[in-house]
Amino acid sequence: MSPSGIQVELRHGPYTAVVAAVGATLRELRHGDRPLVVGFGADEIRPNHRGAVLAPWPNRIEDGTYTFDGEQRQLPLTEPARGNALHGLVTWVRWDVESQSDAEVSLVHRLVPFTGYPHPLDLRVHYALDDAGLHWTVTATNTGDGPAPYGTAPHPYLVAGEGRVDDWSLELPAAEYLAVTPDRLLPLAVEKVESAGFDFRTPRVLGDIFIDHAFTGLAADVEGVARVLVRAADGSGVVCSWVAAECPWVQIHTADRPGESGHRAGLAVEPMTCPPDAFNSGTDLIVLEPGQTHETTWTIAAL
Repeated sequence: MSPSGIQVELRHGPYTAVVAAVGATLRELRHGDRPLVVGFGADEIRPNHRGAVLAPWPNRIEDGTYTFDGEQRQLPLTEPARGNALHGLVTWVRWDVESQSDAEVSLVHRLVPFTGYPHPLDLRVHYALDDAGLHWTVTATNTGDGPAPYGTAPHPYLVAGEGRVDDWSLELPAAEYLAVTPDRLLPLAVEKVESAGFDFRTPRVLGDIFIDHAFTGLAADVEGVARVLVRAADGSGVVCSWVAAECPWVQIHTADRPGESGHRAGLAVEPMTCPPDAFNSGTDLIVLEPGQTHETTWTIAAL
């Protein structure tokens, strides 16, 4: 069996996708012959969190510790070099394929409670291709008898076209960003994007800029949808869109990994329901009551 588990191929018109069961991962997404995300081979162990679903929290929790409902809890330090708990609990578990068709697949995972996160959750990820692109939906239901802290995000690395991140332009409708500590990438304060050269509300070429930050203050259209657009020099590109009220934060990362094949090969665009370390700050943290369900969707499409 593939190290990334069962592989499900989806097709609709010019769009094709491959979803892998480990991490409910988007392993490939193409429009015709053009990749829209940085993929990886079926016989590879997934590099880092490329294409995975992040839940029940996205990004980092400082020291893996937090207090909820009057109890202090300790999570595994899954980013040991920085001493953080990173990207939730389901990126390296096998999800079960619940249903599939030519253009859609649903995967499910029942999260087992443990001392660090004593909350059983039923998680479902649904991928669907149509003329508008790939719709990626995450649903969580609290099946326990007490409230549960929760957040989620996807982790795709978008590919605009030929070249690498340096060659592409970014349009990011964010007025603010979260400044972080340089060593552990933990939150300091929300600041205006102009203060760090992170103003991409008017599209411009990324060049050699380094970004690994969460952005907020998102502008949306009349339907409440926020869009991040990445374009190559020839005009080709890719867009990630979502309802801004559902995910008021988006992590952008220029994939700086010197010496690795994925170095600046794609731009991570991760719409998040909450910012880093929300289990401690409480900022935009979702609290699922017993029996409550939360659902959010992102869409990736070719330009």
